[in-house]
Amino acid sequence: MHQPTFALVDCNNFYASCEKLFRPDLKHRPLVVLSNNDGCVVARSKEAKALGIKMGVPIFKIRNELRQHNIAVFSSNYTLYADMSARVMRTLEELAQRVEIYSIDEAFLDLTGTQKLLSNNLFGQQVRQIIGDWTGITVCVGIAPTKTLAKLANHAAKKYPATQGVVDLSDPQRQQRLMALLPVDEVWGIGRRLAVRLQNMGINSALDLANANPKHIRQQFSVVVERTVRELNGESCMELEELPPTKKQIVCSRSFGERVTSLQEMGEAICRHSARAGEKLRKEKRYAKIITVFIRTSPFNANQSQYANSATAELSLPSDDSRDLINQAMGLLERIWRDGYQYAKAGVMLSDFYEPGVYQPSLFDQEVSDSNSPERRNSPERGESPERGKSHERSKSQALMSTLDKINRSGKSKLFFARQGVANSSQPKNWIMKREHLSPAYTTNWNDILKVK
Repeated sequence: MHQPTFALVDCNNFYASCEKLFRPDLKHRPLVVLSNNDGCVVARSKEAKALGIKMGVPIFKIRNELRQHNIAVFSSNYTLYADMSARVMRTLEELAQRVEIYSIDEAFLDLTGTQKLLSNNLFGQQVRQIIGDWTGITVCVGIAPTKTLAKLANHAAKKYPATQGVVDLSDPQRQQRLMALLPVDEVWGIGRRLAVRLQNMGINSALDLANANPKHIRQQFSVVVERTVRELNGESCMELEELPPTKKQIVCSRSFGERVTSLQEMGEAICRHSARAGEKLRKEKRYAKIITVFIRTSPFNANQSQYANSATAELSLPSDDSRDLINQAMGLLERIWRDGYQYAKAGVMLSDFYEPGVYQPSLFDQEVSDSNSPERRNSPERGESPERGKSHERSKSQALMSTLDKINRSGKSKLFFARQGVANSSQPKNWIMKREHLSPAYTTNWNDILKVK
């Protein structure tokens, strides 16, 4: 039986690389990408890193550096990044039989048994070449017998230029040498607080952690840290997960571009979050029973009155219909809304998920005759039995939501609910996220496709 072999493919400076991909004039210029509402730095090009720009620093604190070093600034273009990520992942799926998409810019590949056909190092170099040629994105590849070691190998591939972007840790001696060089907080799953506790025990490097007694580590910490120790010793404890785990919750929220003070504007924002949550829920192929709405002022402004509140309700039947979610969310908002505050953030959370058809209707569910009520969609049409009527209305709801999602995913048009409000360039909505440095949607909008003159 073949020893497991994993490859971790990680895109280099992914957000910054996506921005530079369609701007050749920025190839060697330092560049940063900002968080929601253009608040903090969330991505940096290698040139910006070399200048000492820190991750997470608020943009207002580095205004002088931006001017002094002519640093290009971009708002987060999630549409562009998601599309480029999909292209990279589709390419990887053509290069390996099994792929686990770990994040927007990382994926694990299963290379077990492929060494007879192609060496690990040569495979890694081919991956870099093909991804670069087909998508324009540069990647690094770490290869090892466990996922945790593959993470360390990928870190070394990025850190040491002599590796040419590929590190193979199949050799136990090479594993030992690399782990001796890396501090313990570089190990996958070892956060800052956990690293401090380990350092207090004299475990300072990744090698120190690998040499620790697994049972003792489990007693002091948890089975998760014990698993990490075993993985560092070449014992594969985490298999490839080709299907992402089902989400337990879906949260849609954003900080506002400007403070919101009116119930109408807040309602438009909550409606938009509810519609987006419904879209995500349908992508998961689940129904939700519980919905929560929350609103709050900014905790960082001591000069303003503070208020934060949330409300939760159960739907009479689990649903993935955005109309049901919006109706319930608006009722919750009215319960917690208070005039006289400058609200900074709001959101919607869905929970208590069910698979389609796997839920028990309430014993006291009653049919409603009011054709204008939201519950009417679950009532039978004239001449039908209650069971057939509910099934029929459910199928119509699914068809409507499916059509809505299909149109919105096509990129050709955008359908939305009237409660979300209509924004225009002359009167933008205060609750819309501030993105003053947004780049074009080069790959998903016909109007933004590059034109060669």
